Amino acid sequence: MAGFVGGTDREQMTLFPARLEDYVGEDNPVRAVDVFVDNLDLNRLGFIRVQPLDLGRPGYDPRTMLKLYIYGYLNRVPSSRRLERECHRNIEVMWLTGQLAPDFKTIADFRKDNGKAIREVCRAFVALCRKLNLLSEASVAIDGSKFKAVNARDKNFTEAKMKRRLERIDKSISRYLSQLETADRHGDAVPEAKVKRLKDKIEKLQEEIVHLNAINAEMLASEDKQISLTDPDARSMATSGKDTGIVGYNVQAAVDTEHHLIVAHETTNIGRDIHQLHNMAEQARAEMGVEKLEVVADRGYHEGDEIKACEDAGITVTLPKPQTSGAKAQGRFGKQDFVYVADDDVYLCPAGERLPYRFKNVERGKTIYRYWTNVCKDCALKAECTRGPERRISRWEYEAVLEKVQARLDHNPDAMRVRRSTAEHPFGTIKCWMGATHFLTMTLPKVATEMALNVLAYNMKRVIAIMGVDALLEAMAE
Repeated sequence: MAGFVGGTDREQMTLFPARLEDYVGEDNPVRAVDVFVDNLDLNRLGFIRVQPLDLGRPGYDPRTMLKLYIYGYLNRVPSSRRLERECHRNIEVMWLTGQLAPDFKTIADFRKDNGKAIREVCRAFVALCRKLNLLSEASVAIDGSKFKAVNARDKNFTEAKMKRRLERIDKSISRYLSQLETADRHGDAVPEAKVKRLKDKIEKLQEEIVHLNAINAEMLASEDKQISLTDPDARSMATSGKDTGIVGYNVQAAVDTEHHLIVAHETTNIGRDIHQLHNMAEQARAEMGVEKLEVVADRGYHEGDEIKACEDAGITVTLPKPQTSGAKAQGRFGKQDFVYVADDDVYLCPAGERLPYRFKNVERGKTIYRYWTNVCKDCALKAECTRGPERRISRWEYEAVLEKVQARLDHNPDAMRVRRSTAEHPFGTIKCWMGATHFLTMTLPKVATEMALNVLAYNMKRVIAIMGVDALLEAMAE
C-alpha cells in the first residue's frame, strides 16, 4: 500500500546465502554456547552415551543435545516440545545443531537421564568465571526463594489442611441434611429433582471423606506428615505474605556481590532457611577457590550453631538477629537492653543492677547460662522489665560469636542493602523467565536439574553482559 514500507513479494525468487554461518553474527550468544560445550569433557562430567554404540541406530551426540538445552533456557524455551519446533524453524538452532531435529521425547529423555551431569555443567561454568577473574571478590550474599512445583495447593495435604478439609465437608453434609429435613416437612411441595440433587451431594461428600481418610493414613505414615499427590517431593511452604504459601521447592543461592553471578545453588524441599547458612557458605567458598569468605544473609539464617560453624571455618558472617522477644513486643525491656560485662561475667540491667551468673543447663543440645539478681522486687522499673519475681537472662556458651556478628552489622549497616540488591535480583530474573508455573518437571532430582539449567543460563547472560561475546569467545579459546 502506498505510503508504507513495502515488503518483498512472496512470489519473488530470491537467492539466500549458501551457508548457515552467514545468518549467525560474530557477536551472537549462540557462538558462546557452541564453544563452551565443545570445550567440556562430557565423559568426565558423567554424561551417558558419550561414545557412539557399535550396533543399532546411531544416537544424537550429547554435545548437540546439551547445546540445544542451554540455548532453550537462554531464550526462555525450556519445554521439550517447543524445542522440537524450534529445531524446524529457528536458524540459530539449525546452526547450533547442524540442522538436526530430534523429537520432543528424545530431548526430554536427555535431560532426565543426565541430570547430575547437567548440574556439573553449571559448576563448570562457574569455574570458567573464576578463571576469568570474575569472582575475585571473596564476598557473597546468600538467600533462598520459593518456586512453585507442578502440584496444586488442593493436591497437597498436611495435618492442619486435612483437618480443615474434613471440617468443611462435615459442615456441608450437615447443611444438606438440614435441607432434606425441611424438604420432608413440606412433602410433595418440594420437587423430586431437588431432593435427588441433595442426596447426590451428600453421597459424593461421603465418598470424598472415604478418599480423604485413605490419604490421611498415608500422610500420617510419612516422615514429615505431609503428602503431595502430583509431585511427591513438593512441599507446602510459607511465604512472606500473611496466611499465604505455595507448594513447591526452596532454592538456595550464593551470589557474588561484585558481578551478581550465582556461584553456588541448591534446590531443597525444606521450607526454612535456618539450617542452610553453613552449607551454602561452604559451597560458595569451594566454588570460588578461596580460604576466607565474607557472607551476608537475612535474619532467616540466624541460628547459633550455623553461625559458629561458619566462624570456625574462617567464613565471616554478617546478618541481623530476629526480634523474637515476647517482652519487647509487650512493651517491656528486651534482652538487648541488658549489657554483658565479659570481665566480670555479669549483665547490667537498665536500672544499673548487676545480674551475676547462677547456673547452667543444657537445652536442645546447647549449654545455656542463667543470670539474675534478687533485688528486682524493690526495683522502680520492675513493671517495665518482668512480671515474675525477678528478670532472668539466658546466655548461650558461644554468645560472643553472635555478639561479634551483631557488632559487625552495627558497623556496616549498608550490608543489608547490599544483600537485597545482590541476592534477590537473580531470583526475580529467573522467575520472570520461568513464567507463572515455574518448574515443568516433577520430583526433586529433576527439579534440581531444571534449576541448574536456569542458573547456567542466568550466569551465561551475566557474563556476556559484562564481557561481551567476542571477549568471552577469546577467553574460552585460550
